[in-house]
Amino acid sequence: MSEHALRVYESILGLLSSEDNPTPLVRLTKTVPFKHTRAYAKLEWYNPFGAVKDRIAANLLADAEKRGLIAPGAKKLVEPTSGNTGLGLTMMGNARGYSVRTPLSNKIPLEKRAVLRFFGADVMELNDELCPAPGAPEGAIAVARQTARMPDFHMLDQYRNEANPESHYKTTGPEIWRQTGGKVTHFAAGLGTCGTVTGTGRYLKEKNRAVKVIGVHPGEGHDIPGVRSLVQLKQTELFRPNEYDGVVEVANDEAYALCLRLVREECIIAGPSSAMALSGALKAVPDEPGNLLVVIFPDNIFKYASSVMRHFPDLFPAAAAPPPAGSELNARLYDEMVKHAKTSRDAVAIDEARAMIDGQGALVIDVRSNERYDAAHVPGAVNIPLSTLGESAARLPGDKDRAILCVCDRGNISANGMLYLKALGYSRVKSLSGGTQAWIREGLPTEP
Repeated sequence: MSEHALRVYESILGLLSSEDNPTPLVRLTKTVPFKHTRAYAKLEWYNPFGAVKDRIAANLLADAEKRGLIAPGAKKLVEPTSGNTGLGLTMMGNARGYSVRTPLSNKIPLEKRAVLRFFGADVMELNDELCPAPGAPEGAIAVARQTARMPDFHMLDQYRNEANPESHYKTTGPEIWRQTGGKVTHFAAGLGTCGTVTGTGRYLKEKNRAVKVIGVHPGEGHDIPGVRSLVQLKQTELFRPNEYDGVVEVANDEAYALCLRLVREECIIAGPSSAMALSGALKAVPDEPGNLLVVIFPDNIFKYASSVMRHFPDLFPAAAAPPPAGSELNARLYDEMVKHAKTSRDAVAIDEARAMIDGQGALVIDVRSNERYDAAHVPGAVNIPLSTLGESAARLPGDKDRAILCVCDRGNISANGMLYLKALGYSRVKSLSGGTQAWIREGLPTEP
C-alpha cells in the first residue's frame, strides 16, 4: 500500500502524481519582475521517471487496457516521441510487461536518445523535426502509424488521444487547485502535444471561469526540445486555442537566457522548455494584487547538456574550437553533393524505378537499418545499411554496369548510397525519389 505521508511505496508506480501526491509548487522570487503577482513553478521532474509526460503515459496505458485494446505480453507499443513520453512509457512498459518502439528525430538531444535505449526502448532515429510533425509523411508520427498497422503493435497516439488531456484533467488540475487553495488566477504551460494546457486549463476553468490559461510556443526553427512551433501546432489535434486566453511566442535566446537564471538565481534545475513557459507567462500576466500564477516546469536541465553546450559555448571553450578548415570544406561540399543528388536526373520517380526493376533487372539495395528494412521493403530488395556499405563489397555486383536502384524511407539516405556506389565505379546507379514511403503511397506491394 502507498503511504504518501511517509513516502513509502510497494512499487515505483506508486509515486505517480495525483491530488493526494502532488508534484511540488515552488515560489519564484528572483527571476520574475512582479511586486504583487505571486508566481509558482510546478516541478514535474518529481514524477517517477522525471517528467510531466509520466502522467499521460500512465493514463494512455490505463485507458487502452480498460478498453481492451492492449494487454501485457499481447501487444508491443509504438509511440513517436520527443523523448519524455517515450522515457515514461518505456519504464511503465518494463513494469507492466510491454515492449516499446519509439520513432524519433535524430535532432533530439543525444542524452535522451541514449537513456531511451538504456531504459530498453527500441529507438528508431529519423530525419524529422525536433518535435515529431504530424503532417510529415516520412516523419516519426507517420512511421509510428505505419508500424501500428502491423498486428503485433498498438499506438497509444499521444497527439490525438483524449486520454492525454484527461490525465491532466484528473491530476494536474486538481493538484494546482488544492495546492493554491483555489486562489490560482493564471496558468501557463508550453505547447507540445497540448495535453497539459488543454486538460489542466479545462479543469481550472470549471472550478473558476475567471482563471486565465496561457499557452506558450517557440518560434519557427527553434532549438527547444519537446515543444512545437505555431505552424506545427495547427496540425496537432489537441491544440485548442479557443479554450485558452492567450498564446505567446518565445524566442530561443529568451528561453535559454532565463533557463540559466533559473538555475543560478532560483536554484531550480529547470530545462529550456520550463524557461520558455515562464518567459511567455511573464509577457502575458499583469502585476496586480491577488494574482497567482502557476507555470508547468516539465523536466530538469540534466537531459539537455548538448543543448546547453550549443547555446552557451563560452562555458565550454575546448568544445568550441573550430574544426580544421579542410574538414569543414569537405563536409560542406559533400552536403552540397547530396543535396543536388536528391533532385538530379539520378533521383527517379516510381514509374522509372519500376521500369528499372522490371525491364532492366535492376538490383534494389535498401540502405536503411535492418529494423526499418524488416518492417516493409520493396520486393526483392537486398538490405545493405549505409553504415556498412563500405564493408560489403562481396554483396555488390561484379558488373560495374549493372543497373542499381538505391532505396531508403524517402530518398535522403539513398542519395548518399548512390553517390558512394558511383564513387566505386558503378555507372548505372539511381536513387528512388520519395523512397519506400512513396512506393507505399502508390499502393505497390512490399515485403514481408
